[in-house]
Amino acid sequence: MSFMAAPGAEEEEGAAAAGQIHLPAEVDWEMLDKWRFFVLGAALFSGVSAALYPAVVLKTRLQVAQPAPPCLRAAASILRHEGPRGFYRGFATSLAGTVPARALYMGALEATKSAVGTATLRFGVPEPAASAAASAAAGLSAAVAAQVVWTPIDVVSQRLMVQGSAAATAVAKYRGGVDAFKKILFSDGLRGLYRGFGMSILTYAPSNALWWASYSLSQRLIWGGIGYHMGGGELRPGHGTVVVVQGISAAMAGGASAVMTMPLDTIKTRMQVLDGGGERMTIGRTVRSLLREGGWGACYRGLGPRWASMSVSATTMITTYEFLKRLSAKEGFL
Repeated sequence: MSFMAAPGAEEEEGAAAAGQIHLPAEVDWEMLDKWRFFVLGAALFSGVSAALYPAVVLKTRLQVAQPAPPCLRAAASILRHEGPRGFYRGFATSLAGTVPARALYMGALEATKSAVGTATLRFGVPEPAASAAASAAAGLSAAVAAQVVWTPIDVVSQRLMVQGSAAATAVAKYRGGVDAFKKILFSDGLRGLYRGFGMSILTYAPSNALWWASYSLSQRLIWGGIGYHMGGGELRPGHGTVVVVQGISAAMAGGASAVMTMPLDTIKTRMQVLDGGGERMTIGRTVRSLLREGGWGACYRGLGPRWASMSVSATTMITTYEFLKRLSAKEGFL
């Protein structure tokens, strides 16, 4: 799982090529009421996760299917044979892990962004480069922190996601999240719950770093374009306009990240879900299996749902996150 909760708009008074744009001040880490920030964040992002979960289930099933059916046919099959409930298999387990993982992600994200941004500026790095570097470092550290909690939850929830599908013949049967946790722990030990941990880091750490750097640069390009078309005027956009620019930037960054990291996500998912006939599912064995099934194209199974999920998720998360930070700001800072 990739956590795309974003820091706010970059303060870029000089970002426009022509014209002067004065953006609202960013709510940074020091301005936040941490208790309110994490409690409200857990509630808001749980709702967002519920809305996007069906796309994750569909993507996961396509990645482990042999052979993979067309996306719409797979969705119709889930609806016909399992009903709407089929799109929420493993959701309770996923939600239980989302709260602590999200807290770790947001804390590491904001703290790293603030520390790296300040340090790079102190060393004389130009503000645009410092902003991109701070965003990339924040995304990297946040992904690593979250995966410590998220990988076991991901292993359990993804196995529950494929229950009822043709791919489930290669997966043990579980009665629920607790049963899956116990069986995996009993058969494979703690190592089984962290299956694919290294691959998860290789997937999500670069993905998050790429996303944050792309997001920061996308905002600058958009505001620069607005400034260019303003001529020599001055603009003080309201929060609504800033949110629209953030949403567009997030969608652009999410789509690019989804395409570039899709093969890594497919390998990770199959390592975590499939049993491998009693043999250990290594990266090499997983890649060879994919290539036998459908060549390099097999690594992009589920790209449509993942691209849509990451783009919509990024847009939703960014707007929700900005709303959350303003709700959580200490009195006197806004």
